[in-house]
Amino acid sequence: MRTVLVTGPIGSGKSEACRYLSSLDFPVYECDARTKMLYSLVPGLKCSIEERLGLSWSRLGEVFSDPEKLRTLEEMVYPYVVEDLKAWKAAQRAPLLFVESAIALDKPQFDGLYDVVVLVTAPYEVRVQRNPRAAERDALQAFDPARIDYIVENAAGKEELQLKIRQLICKLI
Repeated sequence: MRTVLVTGPIGSGKSEACRYLSSLDFPVYECDARTKMLYSLVPGLKCSIEERLGLSWSRLGEVFSDPEKLRTLEEMVYPYVVEDLKAWKAAQRAPLLFVESAIALDKPQFDGLYDVVVLVTAPYEVRVQRNPRAAERDALQAFDPARIDYIVENAAGKEELQLKIRQLICKLI
């Protein structure tokens, strides 16, 4: 079983790529969605986060502009995400698994949990048009070219992205 990390900056189309992979019946672990689920499932996690960060839950987004608070949040949450990802992988039977995460490549806690890295990318202007938060989040994301196995350029429409994903699958299987 091979695990493929699908990463890329906000607005690049990694979620669209993973939705397509899922429609082809490939298992996809969506880190953002699973993390949000863990906030509710892990007893006391939300309260602990609010207490340590000194923020109400509704203001949690402020951590992205405060590196110290962001680091604290990551230290609290990533161990749960890593364990959840390991359990998810253990439950899968498919020969090819996909993990969608904008940050996993940059965080040592996730090293060893994937075998191949796919970077989905698009020009900055396209990404900002798709998601205006791309401008503020770009500084939080860095992609080391030496760690990337495949690049999927996603500047055109959905059909072209799907074609590139099918071609990628042929290389991965």
